[in-house]
This record gives sequence, structure tokens and C-alpha cells, in this order.
Amino acid sequence: MSNAPITVRYSQQVDVLQEHLARARASGGVFARSVARPPWGLCLPGTIQLAVHAVVRGQAWLWVDDPEAAFELLPGDVALVRGGPNHSIAHSPTAICMTADEFLARHLDDEHVGDPEATVFLCGAYQFAGDVGRQLIEALPPVLHLPKVDDDQLHDAIGLLSRELATPAPGQQTVLDRLLDVVLIHALRASFHQGPQAPRWYQASTDPRLDPALRAVHTDAGHQWTVPELAALSGLSRAAFARAFQHALGQAPMQYLTEWRMTLARDHLRSGELSLAQIASRTGYTSPYAFAAAFRRHHGQPPGRWRQDHEDP
Repeated sequence: MSNAPITVRYSQQVDVLQEHLARARASGGVFARSVARPPWGLCLPGTIQLAVHAVVRGQAWLWVDDPEAAFELLPGDVALVRGGPNHSIAHSPTAICMTADEFLARHLDDEHVGDPEATVFLCGAYQFAGDVGRQLIEALPPVLHLPKVDDDQLHDAIGLLSRELATPAPGQQTVLDRLLDVVLIHALRASFHQGPQAPRWYQASTDPRLDPALRAVHTDAGHQWTVPELAALSGLSRAAFARAFQHALGQAPMQYLTEWRMTLARDHLRSGELSLAQIASRTGYTSPYAFAAAFRRHHGQPPGRWRQDHEDP
């Protein structure tokens, strides 16, 4: 047997969706499992950036603003609701809907009744940070209904989440955090696969000609990328790459790179964690002065003033 060392190779690049999720810091989801006997109704505020609802047993109706536009959720169904107007979930579109605190007080004892007519459902709330998070949310439709289908990993994850929430256990918060990430990623994938509103970067990332260049830009925005270099990564001539990129993303490669760098710069400025020199280095500018000039051209004001106006509290 050879004693030679084994070398494990792996890619340090991440896919574009994962990069958006990491930049958006979307891992802080909160979920609750509820058991409610009719009549019941819950109204949730539009300040929740992304709400996720799933029915485990029974049925529910969900609507935004108008009960006459409600749609039914059956066991295994999942719904995503983007922030904006308040939305409601209830046993019937005619139900009186309560705030979360009122609902909890009203149905606190329903968990133990074992009533087969009771609905078991999950409600989750995700918050996203910065411009990357905002762009991710804006790529979603206001409401998305994802009916249950066979061999669907999203609904498998919902089942695991429901069972984990049903009974306290050691290490439960870590398990919930991981399951919430799984639910969010599968829900976003399903949304982007289903609808024409999927962001262009997501659609382009499925194109094997463009995916290597997109990964490179999103993985290392600080690199001094050129069109020939990105074209070489994609295995295309410069002209063919530029045409394919423009057609898929509606922007020239260098314009897309600049937009992504400015998005990252705004998030760094808003967080207040990095100096201008550090932001310049991470976004591909040779000095704070070069970064400040580019930022002023893009936003009409210097980065220091923009930071004062937009810094996180």
C-alpha cells in the first residue's frame, strides 16, 4: 500500500445564489409551529421582509389585503409572502384575524386537544441585510404558492422542521438554524424555477458559458478583471462572450462588474465595519481616492457622505 499523501481538491468558488445569501446575511430566520382549532385567523405585518408559511395538517387560507383573493393551502403546501402590505392566514377567508400575541393567547391550549379538525401550520419570518438582501427579495413575486409535489426536498425539509419544533430537545436551536437555511434555499430555488421574474444573474448562472465568469466576479470582486480574462474562463472569444453576456444580463460585463462592486460597497459603508481603504481593496480599486471617484460618479456623492446618510443604527 502506498504511503503517499492524499490530496483533496475542492473549489473555493461559491455559486451565485449562495453568494447573495451570504452577503444578505439571511440565516436569522424565526419559525413557529401552531395548532389551531377553527375559528382562527392570524394577521402578520408587512414589515416582515419574507414570510414563509406551510401547512402540515388540515388546511388554511392565505391572502394579502383582499380576502376575496385568498388561496387555499393544503398539507405540504408552502407559500412565500414578500414584505409590503399586511397578510393573513386563517381557517377561512371570512375569519377574524388577530395579531400574533392575540392569536397565541387564544390558541395556547389547542396544542394539547388532539382534535383532528385542528390545523397544524408553520409560520416563518426572514430578515435580510443591505442592498444584496433587498435585491434578493425584490426578485421574488409578492406572493408565491408552492403546492406539494412528490420527491420535493422543500417539503421534506418542512416535515423535518415541523417534527423538530413539536418537542424541545438538546441542541435544537442548531438543528432549527440549519433546517431554516435549507427551507429558505429550496423555496428560493423553487420560486426562481417557476416564475419569469427570476433575476437575470440566476438565469445566467444556469448557462455553462456564463457561469464561470459570474462565479469569478461574485467570488472575488476585488480582482482586476478584464473582458478577455472573463471570456477565457468561459471558454469563449472576447466578442462571443460579450454578446452572450449582454444578451443574458442586459449589461456589458464591465458594467455588471461595476454594479456588483457598488452594491458591495454600499453594504460595507452601511455596516460601518471597514475603512474606505479596506472597501476600496475589496471592490477592486487601487486606492481610496480611485474608489471615492468611482463611487461619486455612480451615486452623485462621495462615499463618506453616503455613509453618514445610510449607516446602520
